[in-house]
Amino acid sequence: MTGSRQQTQLMTIGQLSRRTGVPIKTLRQYTDWGLIYTVGRSAANYRLFDADALWCVRLIGQLRNVGLTVAEIRELTRTAAPIGPRLAELLHHSRHRLTARVAELQQTLSRIDEFEATHQADLAGHSDACWVGDPRCTAST
Repeated sequence: MTGSRQQTQLMTIGQLSRRTGVPIKTLRQYTDWGLIYTVGRSAANYRLFDADALWCVRLIGQLRNVGLTVAEIRELTRTAAPIGPRLAELLHHSRHRLTARVAELQQTLSRIDEFEATHQADLAGHSDACWVGDPRCTAST
């Protein structure tokens, strides 16, 4: 290998999509939002990307997987300030959001448990009970 930098293999948006599993439409949005950059256009006017875009798309995926929103990821890219402290704060907010969501889901599971316990016979098909307001059930008195 010589001292010169190796020629980077360029990819079209379709190739980048296949390598990352991210839909082309999403990659176009990432480009429009400034999250990934093209290095130019092909003779056929296709957007061209290098290995940096591959890395960026994978990083965006990792950040999305830990609960960051696209808006939060965009916020990280808006300044040249060190990313670490801002990312730590966003991760803290993501953790808080997810913890609140888990609590909501646990409450929903508890309501399901209560409903099943209260309506056990109905759910097993051993009851002729009607729901309140069911027009198929009429009071016969």
